[in-house]
Amino acid sequence: MFPLSHMLASFVRIGRLTVIDARGREHVFEGAAGPRVTMRLADPSLYRKLFFNPELHAGEAYMDGRLSFPGSSLREFLTLFSINRVALGSYPLQKALRRVSRALKRFQQSNPVGKAQQNVAHHYDLGNAFYRLFLDDGLFYSCAYFRDPGDTLEAAQINKCRLLAAKLELKPGLKVLDIGCGWGGLAIYLASVAEVEVVGVTLSKEQHALAVERVRAAGLEGRVRIELRDYRELDERFDRIVSVGMFEHVGVHHYGEFFAKVNALMKDDGLMVLHSIGHMSPPGTASPWLRKYIFPGAYSPALSEVFTAVEQHSLWVADLEFLRVHYAETLRHWHARFEANRAEIARMYDERFCRMWEFYLISAEMMFRTGSQLVFHMQLSRRRDAAPIVRDYVVDRQRELMTREANRERSPD
Repeated sequence: MFPLSHMLASFVRIGRLTVIDARGREHVFEGAAGPRVTMRLADPSLYRKLFFNPELHAGEAYMDGRLSFPGSSLREFLTLFSINRVALGSYPLQKALRRVSRALKRFQQSNPVGKAQQNVAHHYDLGNAFYRLFLDDGLFYSCAYFRDPGDTLEAAQINKCRLLAAKLELKPGLKVLDIGCGWGGLAIYLASVAEVEVVGVTLSKEQHALAVERVRAAGLEGRVRIELRDYRELDERFDRIVSVGMFEHVGVHHYGEFFAKVNALMKDDGLMVLHSIGHMSPPGTASPWLRKYIFPGAYSPALSEVFTAVEQHSLWVADLEFLRVHYAETLRHWHARFEANRAEIARMYDERFCRMWEFYLISAEMMFRTGSQLVFHMQLSRRRDAAPIVRDYVVDRQRELMTREANRERSPD
């Protein structure tokens, strides 16, 4: 099994990994006390593939059933993998391959107009029926905000909407742009709790069709407009801009274009809140497996990459907040709901698809639970005084919005 065995001996610093090779022989790799996992490799070609590109080929082999975990689970393996990730990255071959990957970063994250829509369709146009099987009732496909560990997924997603609305400092008559509006949940929430007009844009045909239907059902057609278009094609100006879970699809080499457009779309006294995945480590590249199978063209940036682009486009960072473990909890809820509906999803697609999404949901959770991933809220403005200069208002506005939500629920309508 050499040279894979040499790399695994360097890799497992915490825990114990027992590998059963294609001939049934056991190989044990052990470090300090930690998770104990057994992994079976049914295909001898995996020795070489995992040595050269473990992140890509481990996911592919699990999807195909050539990699399994007798007496263990995928979650246990991905936990062990995540807590030893730094050791894997320091292995000489992996260090060299990552340098090559970083050199190709521009091509991996190319998202010009047109191709961006193709990349979005790959993931978001799988069908609304599929997403209903594991998302909350409001179809929010981004990090929730757990004010209390016992919050339901539905409550935590409304908490997130409320937090964003508070940071937007909404006032009657304002015009709001939602870049990457998904199924319209945030646009509907903002228009429901504040007397504002909202324009949402998405590149997903499936999302657009359902978002329009949901706006109509909520009776908000006069104040919410959902468009199927690229944000770069807009030429209106807005009082407020919000973007949730879309920035990860922009690509580092398009950040300048993104923030230049935000500046152009924002009124002089406007505010933007950017909700995005990022990471606390230096700039890197996206997982090759995630890029190939789940999110083509996507990348979660280091904060240094974001600040560099913001600084070059005359925007103030008026506020910055980090949601460190909230996405891990969100993904845990999604995975539990996915597993509860796994048989139906397998009928809709197949078992390989289920394994692919199982691998995605658990590995993503581990990125936030034990890896370097986080979610950040960056509030941007053209003027230094566009938002209150004392941050107490964020809490005050949330309390006001909770009162409005309660009153709306009690309303006979």
